Amino acid sequence: MTQIETELQRLKKEVINMWALVHSQLVKAKTAMLNFDKDLAREVVLKERRVNGYELKIDCDCEDIFALLSPVAVDLRFVLAVLKINTNLERIGDIAEGIAKYILSIDEPFQQELLSTTHIVEMYEASVNILEDTLSAFENEDTILARSIFKKDEFLDEINLRSHKLIEAYLKNHPEDLDHALYALSIIRKLERVGDQSKNIAEEIIFYIEAKVLKHKSHH
Repeated sequence: MTQIETELQRLKKEVINMWALVHSQLVKAKTAMLNFDKDLAREVVLKERRVNGYELKIDCDCEDIFALLSPVAVDLRFVLAVLKINTNLERIGDIAEGIAKYILSIDEPFQQELLSTTHIVEMYEASVNILEDTLSAFENEDTILARSIFKKDEFLDEINLRSHKLIEAYLKNHPEDLDHALYALSIIRKLERVGDQSKNIAEEIIFYIEAKVLKHKSHH
């Protein structure tokens, strides 16, 4: 294995670790929301520093690869894709932290009716699934899976678009629950952004893998 191959493999492992960390942050924030678990929410907020640390480390490693190994062609594409994926993962980490902070701000759990009316739990599950699919597409270099992300993101957009009306209807019956309803709306907005970040990641995966496929074809 050449030095650059070794470095790129290490970089890939690091990004996969970053992905796992961000995924666990998102899942923990969801559990904190459903179980009204403030300790778990606090853990998510504290761990955000680790997410930021990871992002910096991956950025530095990409810069080192540029400076010391001058990657070209497919290798260059891969490092560029990793840089962008890294930024998007860090933003998803921010979103998880933001949701955890909402849980810390409320005094009692969300009403079951509010959760079911807004479809927030389904939306959360879909967001986590999309993030899992992007990781799987990245690990297995699977453009078909990467392309399926765009369709799944539309599902999140649809819930987001309907959420306003649903929350208005809920508030007509439960005017006393305004604070919670607004927090729920904010969480929905954030989950919709998880879809957007995942879509960006999927684009980067496709961008890199297609370069690789073209290179293979031109060599045969």
